[in-house]
Amino acid sequence: MNVEEIRLYCLSKRETTESFPFDEETLVFKVANKIFAIVPLERHGQISLKCDPDYAIELREKYEGEIIPAWHLNKKHWNAVLFENSSISSDFVKELIDHSYKLIVQSLKKADRERLAD
Repeated sequence: MNVEEIRLYCLSKRETTESFPFDEETLVFKVANKIFAIVPLERHGQISLKCDPDYAIELREKYEGEIIPAWHLNKKHWNAVLFENSSISSDFVKELIDHSYKLIVQSLKKADRERLAD
């Protein structure tokens, strides 16, 4: 999976926007103005995603060295997925993107959740 594939997949999610709010090298995807994915363009093959805390630990143990606490983010809730040259498939990266997006949508106020419901 490459950056453009990730970009297109993230943008396929309802009401997703993309921007560079931090710098010119960090692509950010938001739903309802809340971040669900961060792609550092200078570090190929990596994406940071929100994750349920228990699931985050499980993933880090199962994919040691490939899923790690996300750099510069709350390590309890964010994982960095290092998918280039790893055992992590494109389909699994998409599942993790879906998980992150759903967590953000679930945290929104009721009207926004209902508008974004699948």
